[in-house]
Amino acid sequence: MEYRKFGNTIIARIDKGEEILEQVKEVALKENIKLASVQALGAVNDFTAGVFKTDEKKYYSNHFTGSFEIVSLTGTINTMDGEFYSHLHMSAGNDKGEVFGGHLNQAVVSATCEMVITLIDGVVDRAYSEEIGLNLFKF
Repeated sequence: MEYRKFGNTIIARIDKGEEILEQVKEVALKENIKLASVQALGAVNDFTAGVFKTDEKKYYSNHFTGSFEIVSLTGTINTMDGEFYSHLHMSAGNDKGEVFGGHLNQAVVSATCEMVITLIDGVVDRAYSEEIGLNLFKF
């Protein structure tokens, strides 16, 4: 991964073979990011995305391998108990135009991933909600 910072924006290139969530964490820790918005596109060949079933308070994951274009990758970087936390969703399409996605658990870049991280001046932590079963923004 290589990246450059321009004001409150980081432009990153995540390279072939690198795992997206690991790279997001690396840049967030290196740049001491406490709150940011993330968006990206690119190509992956191995990813896992999940869906949260609210009635069960449980994630179900789907694993995909093959040639996929990232149609959308969006989310946030913030903190939980003062430590790094990210929440990303990704949709990726195959050669038939079928799109799969959900909560991103892992994704390996097959060609490149172009990411824009927009830094936000502030801090929003997270706390676990017993009622919902997720780590929610805590203001």
